Amino acid sequence: MSARVCRAIALTLGLMLAGPAWAQITVLDQAQDQMQQGAGTPAAEVAEAEAPPPCGTQPLTIARMGWPSAEVLAEIHARLLAREYGCQTRVMPGDLAAAASAMGSTGQPAVAPEMWVTRVAEVWNAAVAAQMLRPAANSFAQTQLEGWFVPGFVAAAHPELKGAAQLQQVLPTLNGGKPVPFISCPLDWACSLINRNLVAALGLKGLVEVIEPENRFAMDRLIAEAVSRKEPFLLYYWQPNAVLAQFDFAALDMGAYDAEAMACLAQQGCAAPRPSAFPGETVVVALAEWVFTDLPAIAGYFQRASLPLTEMNLLLAQLNESGATVEGVADRFVAERQDLWKSWVGSVP
Repeated sequence: MSARVCRAIALTLGLMLAGPAWAQITVLDQAQDQMQQGAGTPAAEVAEAEAPPPCGTQPLTIARMGWPSAEVLAEIHARLLAREYGCQTRVMPGDLAAAASAMGSTGQPAVAPEMWVTRVAEVWNAAVAAQMLRPAANSFAQTQLEGWFVPGFVAAAHPELKGAAQLQQVLPTLNGGKPVPFISCPLDWACSLINRNLVAALGLKGLVEVIEPENRFAMDRLIAEAVSRKEPFLLYYWQPNAVLAQFDFAALDMGAYDAEAMACLAQQGCAAPRPSAFPGETVVVALAEWVFTDLPAIAGYFQRASLPLTEMNLLLAQLNESGATVEGVADRFVAERQDLWKSWVGSVP
């Protein structure tokens, strides 16, 4: 026993004999506190050591859906949470409907980085109403995912061509008076009908030759061939997608979205088509409700984690490079694009 402890005990016994009971208790408490502080960790450090980690004590599960952009996002978030918050993460495979259903019933997985809400609207709405899940942020900074594009060299040569409304004046100058090829989508896709009706609505009949490829692969081949020939053309495409990063394209302003006009554009017998932008898509980072209540720092991270569409297009283009993997693309993003993801992290607890 140390000399200091012996002196404390001696002092305690002396006061017990000389003073009232309350004094005895007080001195005993003081002696015990001195012994504990001399032998152990300061109280502030003990409290800090016992503070729960930002991610809790169990692995945080992240759904990796079966398409490229969702796979890349899952792996990026897993790496950033581990690196910046010290989280244990577990990436698990899944599909849209199954992930939404599981999150709505069990709260697992905890995160779905790319939830296309309109595709699973019934399951999503029920789970939100039951307070089992909710959105954190848009997966992508922009919600307008479909549109018309022209090659960059056409846009550069015709700065007056800002949107679809100017096509009627510009198209006759592009192809020696002949109709300009318009690469639309496959005939059995809904967008092919919308595009044909939009051609009529914008007064472009006779100015474009609508080409409807057999499938997605034929569509991409036609686009690549047209780019290699450097011929003027118009195309329909959607985002996120590697094609829009691999080649230089300029998006055309499609104007305002008009729900009534779009309802007609989507019909085979639209009698009086009027222009409209394509409808926006609701694509969100979905979190189980318990993440908001139990892991507020992590919920805050996901509330800031929107990626610009152009950046996802670049990631998908990297994924198309020879030998590329989803994991490798995610590693590269974390290593090289702190300018983008640092704002997601904010102030780590």
